[in-house]
Formats: sequence, structure tokens, C-alpha cells
Amino acid sequence: MQIFLHSIQGVVIIIVMIAVGYLLATWGWFNDDSTKLVARLVTQIALPAYMIATITKDFTAHKLLATLPGLRFPILNMAILFGLSFGVMRALNIRKSHRGLFSSMFLNSNTVFIGLPINEALFGNSALPYVLVYYMANTTIFWTLGVYLIQRDGVQATKFDWKQTVQKIFSPPLLGFMIGVVLVLLRLQLPDFLMQDFTYIGGMTVPLSMIFIGISMANAGLSSMRLNRDSIGILLGRFIFAPVLMTLMLMPMALPVEMKQVFILQSAMPVMTNAPVVAKLYGADADYAAVMVTETTLLSLIVIPILMFVVQSNLIS
Repeated sequence: MQIFLHSIQGVVIIIVMIAVGYLLATWGWFNDDSTKLVARLVTQIALPAYMIATITKDFTAHKLLATLPGLRFPILNMAILFGLSFGVMRALNIRKSHRGLFSSMFLNSNTVFIGLPINEALFGNSALPYVLVYYMANTTIFWTLGVYLIQRDGVQATKFDWKQTVQKIFSPPLLGFMIGVVLVLLRLQLPDFLMQDFTYIGGMTVPLSMIFIGISMANAGLSSMRLNRDSIGILLGRFIFAPVLMTLMLMPMALPVEMKQVFILQSAMPVMTNAPVVAKLYGADADYAAVMVTETTLLSLIVIPILMFVVQSNLIS
């Protein structure tokens, strides 16, 4: 019961911050430009600073190197989900205009805007290397395979832009992670005043991420939520197939328990907030993607405490 209550407490912290963003958006505090500004502040300023400050303060070269082999598990998990998505599409008879988006949302999860704050609330800074390993796999697959799948749903043929894709993969958060790793591996220490700046700026990451999710929910509109074949398939993929597959892969492995817990939780995160943006860019059904972001984010607040109770039980060791 104590484990479950701890999980609930961690999620309630997140819910309160999301509620702040939702209420401020409904009161007219944000327009499209200010919403984009919040997202840019998180991804391009706060999160890279958070990566550098946390990694260089809390981790050793040995611990960081020990996490990198774990990269194979999220990659394998998403590869299996990709194949499984086609079977689910056929079973549910998903409309052709949604199939690319369906596959992309089925296999990719929101590892930063939701995954990072959730894992930090539940495990603390010790979970960060595992969160980032999953993030590396997830962001690479989304901006390659995921974007390609969404493009297939577009109203016109679009050439795949490798230069833009590489820029998206090597985003500021990943570059911040890489800088932090290099500093740790080379045993280099930044000046105290600079580390303090990174700490203060990085401290904006979690609250701004949650406020952004609240704004996104308000913009999508809770009345737009609906339960149909297209949404049921995504909910099954995000909250049933992904964590079950990850659990089956990790249970027999001799890995740190916290790595297993973080990977299972990361696999069951909501749909990526980038999905509606990419869908709109390529002429796919952006409204469908936005609704699925909202539905899965809301339901994750119920699923995560249950899943957390399971992964912290003796079943996962």
C-alpha cells in the first residue's frame, strides 16, 4: 500500500502542474505564439541545461557507461510494436487515412514532457540516465520511421528530408546530454557560477513541461475525446502491449532494478506531443493525433500509479 500511495503522490504532483497550465489556457493567458514559446523554452533552453547540470553533478563515468548497453531494449520493444501495429490495424479495420499515424503513435511514447517528470517524481535524479537512454532510442525512431509513417497519410507526396531529420534527432536536449556525458567521461568540471546557472535554468524543465501539457489539453478540448476503433488501438498499444512486451523482455535479464522500472514506465507513456505538429505539417489528420495526445495523457494519470505499483513489487527484480 505504501508503494501505491507513493505512486499516487508522484502523479498528483504532476496533475497539479498540468491543471495550472490547463486553467491558465482556459482563462486566455496563452495564444499560439506563447504556447510555442513555452515548448521552445523547455526543449531548447531548460532541458539541455537540466541535462548538463544533473549529469555532471550526480553521475560517474562508470555509471553512465553501464547504462548504454540498455539502449537495445527500447529499440527492440519499438521494433516489435511496429510489427504488431499492422496486426492491430487489420483486426480493428483502421481507416487507410489513419494507418501511418496509427503506427507512429502506437510505437512511440512521450519520454520527455511526461516521462522525465514522472520518473523524477517517482525515483529522483538517479533515474535520469535510464530516462535518457530510452529518450535516445525513442527520438531517433520517431524522427525517422515515425515521421515517414505520418508522411504516408499526407494529402500529397513529400520528399524525406534527411538533413532536417538529423537536425531533429540531434536536438538541443540530446546535445545537452552528450555534453554532460563528455564532461563526466573526461572528468572536466565547469566553473561553479556556470553550474549554478545551469541548475537554475534546468529547474524550469519539469514545471514548464507540465504547464505545456495542460495548455495542449485545453487547446485540444476535452469534449473532443471519443472512444472508437482508432483510439482503442492506440490505447492498447500505449498502455497494454508496450509495457507488457518490455516487462517480458526485462524480467529474465540481470539488470539494475531501477533501469527495468524506468524502461517499463517509459514504454507506457502517452503519445508524443510532436505527432500532431508533424501530422499538420504533412497534411495528415492532425486533429486525430491531437485527440490521441489528450486521451493518452489523461488516462496515463490513472495507468501510471497502477503500473508503478506493479513494477515496484517483487515481480520486477
